[in-house]
Formats: sequence, C-alpha cells, structure tokens
Amino acid sequence: MATDLERFVDAPGRAEKVKEVREMIDRLGVEYIYLQFVSVTGKIMGKGMPADHWESAAKKGFQLVYGATMNLFTNRAGDYLGYGPEAAELVGIPEPETFMQLPWAPKIARFYCTLFRNREEKEDPGGYLTADCRGNLRRLHEQFQEKHGLQLRMGTEPEMMWLKFDENGKPRDGFSKPYCYHIDQFESLRPVTMKVMEYTRKMGLDMIQGDHEDAPGQLELNWTFDDVLRNADRLTTYRQICAQVAREHGIFACFMTKPFMGVSASGCHHNMSLWSGGEDHFIRTGNDPDALPGMRENYMYVKGGDNTFMPDGDDPQMPGATGLKAIGGIVHHLRALTAIGCSTVNSYRRLWDTGFWAPVFADWGFQNRTTGLRVSAPGRFEYRSVDSMVNPYLMGSVILAAADDGLDNSLDPGEPEERNIYEAMEAGKQVKKLPMSLGEALQALENDEVVKRGLPGEMYRLYHEYKSDEWARFMATVTDWDADTYMECLP
Repeated sequence: MATDLERFVDAPGRAEKVKEVREMIDRLGVEYIYLQFVSVTGKIMGKGMPADHWESAAKKGFQLVYGATMNLFTNRAGDYLGYGPEAAELVGIPEPETFMQLPWAPKIARFYCTLFRNREEKEDPGGYLTADCRGNLRRLHEQFQEKHGLQLRMGTEPEMMWLKFDENGKPRDGFSKPYCYHIDQFESLRPVTMKVMEYTRKMGLDMIQGDHEDAPGQLELNWTFDDVLRNADRLTTYRQICAQVAREHGIFACFMTKPFMGVSASGCHHNMSLWSGGEDHFIRTGNDPDALPGMRENYMYVKGGDNTFMPDGDDPQMPGATGLKAIGGIVHHLRALTAIGCSTVNSYRRLWDTGFWAPVFADWGFQNRTTGLRVSAPGRFEYRSVDSMVNPYLMGSVILAAADDGLDNSLDPGEPEERNIYEAMEAGKQVKKLPMSLGEALQALENDEVVKRGLPGEMYRLYHEYKSDEWARFMATVTDWDADTYMECLP
C-alpha cells in the first residue's frame, strides 16, 4: 500500500506543475531555492539548495531532524524540546504551486513544504508528520469541509511595530510617535510602508488598506481575506517581508506583543466566516499576468458562495443560524483557545494593561470592542483574543475544532452584549474572564478535549511541552520588578 508521502508526490497533475516550475526557474534566472516549513511557534524553518536540484527535491524532498519543528531549542534542563537526538529525520516535500521568486533577491525562490515521517520509520513510515502545523491545518480543513460542506475563510489584522536600535545595537524605541490614525506619523514610515507594499504585491498579497496605530512605530497593513490556509501562508510571508524591509532600512520589525507598557500592544485579530460554494479567482496584485514571478496559485483568492454568518432574519446584526452555532462553539471554548491566540508570557501584558481595548472577557456583541468576540460587520466575526505572536496555522486548526463542536451540538453563544461589558458587569451580569497568564491558559487547554482535537497526533504534546517550559522559565526568573519591589523592603 502506498504511503502518504508516495501519494503526495504522485498526486494527479503534480508532475506537470514540477515541469512548470522548472520553466519558471529558467525564465526568471533563479539559482537557489528555499524549502521552508513552519515550526510549532510559527518560526520559518527549512533548508536551501541550488535550483539545479529542483526535480530531485520535488521527488525525494529533504531530510531534517524532527526537532526542527520545535526550533531545535532546549528546555530548562538542557534537553532538546520535543525530540531527542535519537529521533529520526523528517522528510519535507516542496509544493510546486507555492513557488515564488523573492522580489528582494531575484536569484532566490521559496517553496512551502509538507512534512512526513521518515520513510524507514518502523511505525507509520512515510506518514504525515503531525508536528507539521501547516499540514495539519490543510487536512483538518479538508475534513471539516467534507463533513459540513463549509469552508473557513479568514482575514487577519497584523499589527506590529517598527523600532530603532540603541547605541548597543538592541531594538528599543518606536520609529514614530504613538498617535493613532495620524497621517503625519504614517508618512514618517512611508519608505518602509511602500517597500513592504512593493514586495507583498509581487508575492500575491492583495493589499487593501493600512494605518498608523496607537503605539510607537506601530503599523497595520491589511490584505484581502481568503481560504484559512492561504491566509496563514500570506501572514507568514508578510512577516518574512517585514524582516527583510527592516534589514534594508536599518531598523527592527517587532512582532513582540507588548514591548511597551502604557501604550497599545500588537494584536492580530482574526476575522472569520463560514461559506458554502465559491470559486477561486486570479488577482494580479499589480503583476503582469503573462510574466508572473510565481505560480498562479499564489495569486488566487476564493470569491462568492453563501456566507452562513450573514443574517437570515429581520435583525441585521444577528448572524444566521448556522453561523451562530459555530460562534457558539468558539464562545464555549474561548478559555482554551486563548492558549493558542495568546501564546507567550508577554501576551498577557496586553490583557493586564488597562485602557487599550484589549479583550479580557469571554462574551460577544455587535461591533462591541469591550468583548472578546464581536460581529465587526454583517457576515464577519472578529476573534479578538489573539495577538501578533500567534501561529496562524494552529489558530486556524483550533478554531475549526471549536466551530465543529458548535455545529455538531448546536451550541448557543447567548445573547449578544450591546452594553459596555464593564457597565454590564456593574449591573449584575456574570461574565467569565479569559485566562490572565500563560500558565492559566495552558491549564484551560489541558482540560478542553475539543480544542485539543485541533492539535492532532503529536502536536498537543509538543505545544504543551514547549509552552510549559516557557512558563516555567519565566517563573524561575528574577526580573527588574522583583529587585525594585523587594530588594529594600525589609527591615
């Protein structure tokens, strides 16, 4: 019987795409290729090789230690996280449809890869590697679509900050002033913004709008929503582009959630909707469609169909019945979902620093920014308990798991809250709070079997091990706050 790896390599139509990539490599003068995948924490990993070996890479892939899915980092005891040195090596197979020339380095192109267990493993040789968050999302979404006949479409709002380096070469102060929506501050970052726009559009991101947010050097640049997997790929690509533009301008692209107290943190709101039907459409994003720098699939966006989040009754603010069930699943599992959306110790500084619209309550409403979830516009549901450090592949996977539970069990999200949530609580409303630390969030995740279904196979074990070690490292650290507070408190 053929393995998952063999079926993937021999999939109908793939051989033709491999040949098409060779033609593009030769036409564009590409000499080197990056074969990349995404780790448990969202970091981009992989290998590079001369483009002469493209056909061999497409058939045989590359090998890399399993621990690369955990960034090859060690825990507090000095042992490798997730997998020891005795573990086998994964096999990464590049996906030809993701071929894209790098606009800042035209002799280099990148591919996303799907990961497999080693061919010689005694257990499930050549099987899909469940430490591959990107591959998991693809398979979970396919299962969801087959079961419910619905596609999850996602749009993300990637806030981040552009920082200056201090005299010691450390990123410190924001490049601009913390004035929200001020065009003058937006203009101060125009060279950065326009270079990001140039690169993103060449790489298939259909950029639609942007603004200066209310923290130092904080920008948000948005692109059109799409299929959940393609949107996650674009967010990952966007981060790579920002890092490159920062290098070119001698500044720092900061995706840390809360580098400064007293000003807003960087969120990454996920705007979601569930659709039946729809078709892919080519969006040129400023490129010559007859001479693209990447495969056409990079420029496809799904359009049309029926949005189950659109109202189907007289209330223009109330999602349709099917959408409400999916929202009910997310509301019911919000505490566990927070462990994925707010994935770092620093994430919870965002929730503790009051006055900046960060979501801390597990409730929902229509355009109500005091709740953790809101209908931001008819047909669109904004999940707010997620920040700039999120792994979008894991986030998409656990949202699918929660929505699946909502659809299966007709979960009711309750009545939407139209009041300021703090005033509602003063009036006697009982509202659950989100976890307020990474440790509390990890405990909520451990107790939620539904959300854990979005972390299949080894993924939950790996995520829990990685993040539990992160929490333990923090708890075992003496900070400046400790010294300032306690050093001279006695006698």
